[in-house]
Amino acid sequence: PRTGNSKGAHEGAEEKGDESYSSLSEDYNSSESENESSHIPSAARIEAARRKRHLARTQADYLPLDVSKSHQGSGRREGSDLESEDESDMKNLNFVPKLRTLRQRMAEHIGEFVLLLPVVVETYGDASLHKSQPAKPKFDPSVSLPPMNLEIVKKRLTERITSLQDVHRAHQREYEKYMEDIESSKMTVQELEKSSDAALNYKFYRAMKTYVENLINCLNEKLKYINELELAVHVLLQQRSMTVLKRRQDELKNESAYIQHLIGGNDKPTNGGLEGDEKTQLLEVCEHRRTCRRQVRECSGEADHHEGMSSDDELSLPEVKEFQKSRDNVLEDSRKVFEDVHADFCDIRKILLKFQEWKEKFPDSYCDAYISFCLPKILNPLIRVQLISWNPLEENFTELKEMPWFRAIEEFSDAKNTHESKRDDDPDQEVLPRVVEKTILPKITGIVRFVWDPLSTSQTKSLVQLCNHIFEKQVLSKNECSRGKEDLMNMVVLRMKKSIEEDVFIPLYPKSTVEDKSSLCSKFQERRFWSAVKLLSNVLLWDGIVQEDTLRDLGLSKLLNRYLLLILLNTPPGPDNTEKCNKVVACLPERWFQDLKSGSTLPELRNFCQHLLRCARTLHKNNHSDETKEVVLLLVKVKALHIVEDFIEENKLEHLKSMIGK
Repeated sequence: PRTGNSKGAHEGAEEKGDESYSSLSEDYNSSESENESSHIPSAARIEAARRKRHLARTQADYLPLDVSKSHQGSGRREGSDLESEDESDMKNLNFVPKLRTLRQRMAEHIGEFVLLLPVVVETYGDASLHKSQPAKPKFDPSVSLPPMNLEIVKKRLTERITSLQDVHRAHQREYEKYMEDIESSKMTVQELEKSSDAALNYKFYRAMKTYVENLINCLNEKLKYINELELAVHVLLQQRSMTVLKRRQDELKNESAYIQHLIGGNDKPTNGGLEGDEKTQLLEVCEHRRTCRRQVRECSGEADHHEGMSSDDELSLPEVKEFQKSRDNVLEDSRKVFEDVHADFCDIRKILLKFQEWKEKFPDSYCDAYISFCLPKILNPLIRVQLISWNPLEENFTELKEMPWFRAIEEFSDAKNTHESKRDDDPDQEVLPRVVEKTILPKITGIVRFVWDPLSTSQTKSLVQLCNHIFEKQVLSKNECSRGKEDLMNMVVLRMKKSIEEDVFIPLYPKSTVEDKSSLCSKFQERRFWSAVKLLSNVLLWDGIVQEDTLRDLGLSKLLNRYLLLILLNTPPGPDNTEKCNKVVACLPERWFQDLKSGSTLPELRNFCQHLLRCARTLHKNNHSDETKEVVLLLVKVKALHIVEDFIEENKLEHLKSMIGK
């Protein structure tokens, strides 16, 4: 339908519509009466039809039911409306989609039915069109309804419920997360409220930062003096050790050369670098030292000793005084290193208390800063100053656990922190092991390399005691491989190899020259043999610290089979030979023979056991039953049970079967 906004419509409004329609009805009635008399329409009838069509357009597709009102107002606009009819038809044709749009929108929301608005059918040729037709709802055939049944409805409801349940669960999880965040925030707020004020925390960290910077600067400044003092003491010890070693080797060469020339018939040899009188004088000095040591042993009641088992490391009185004077000077200088430093920066206990305060107040930041890893390096210079006078090769050296720095670190590591956050292990427990790893072991390694004399039993026992304390008492950390321990053990093995190569010398003389036990040849050979036995004993003291295979190679393959066994083979069976064999067996660790169950001894001892078997046969043949039994007992100690069984069976010595448990 179209609507026209004519000039009369703008002026008249809707209240004049009924009047216009009434006048139109009257005109139309008059025209109808005239039509009855004449079939040709008059101009008035044509004009009335036009006016009727125009009014229908202006009344928005419906005809008013109330026609009783007068049409006074329409008469005023007739002229202008009729004149502008054509222009209104062209200019004021507006399509109104409101009715169809409303229907469509109602059909979309309702989904099943559409309410159709009444349609006004106009027929200008019929007189009855002046009356309006009532609107009737009609079904819109454009809307199709889907087939519906109970299963489909149930399925759709189930899907809808499932979807809503998923959404509910998601909302529930989100709600729980929000609640957890709320609880966490509450706890954080409580912790912040309980913690000290931020300004105080900042003040503490600022003070700690300044303290650490000053401490490090102080230690860096003093480090060069510490290195110089440590080097000075080290040089003194090394010089003394080299003096003893050089003197021993020179005396060995001189004595060997002197005896060799005596065997050749020259009483005063002149070749060899020194004049005969000078060599004789050196040998006399050496003999004098041996005599003095012998007298000391006799006074002390030490009977189990043989010539050659002394280290011969005595220094002359002037040498001792010079060494002590130089050492005291260095120690005096070491006490002055930190005399101008406040105790807070040079006292290990006070330094550790500073860091312990940090740990108690802020344990998390203390651990995050890896203070436990930094402390060993910070304390290193201070500990080295205390170790300047420390010599673990001395018999009465100070134990590590008795030193002030050791006790201070031990107390610090054992201090229990009740304020520490939930941590199963305390990283400060590793401070002491790392100090030993980074500071103590390198110092011991340097002493072993330049100062230790493997021929000295006292030095070796002190060193072994120290290493056992460090390794077996779990002073070292068990959580990581100790590089310091590995370096120390390698240096110990290297020094023992060097001592075997340079200090062991056993000459072989004709039997005629050694049969007389009072001859120089016999005495020299005896001293060299017992010196090698002493070195064997010192080497095997490292059992349990140095690897067993390494010790067996050094002690058995190199010392026993290469040197000692030659003297034993050239010594006739008897008390002297048996005593020497006893000493050799006494040096062997019993642990080596505990797991031997096959009846055979160690492979490195087979030649030694064959020598014992020959001695036993000779002694039995000469009716030395006690000495025979003693030799058989040596075979039992080294687990050469097969050899013992064969010897007993061969010689019908049934009374000796009890020695092997039969």
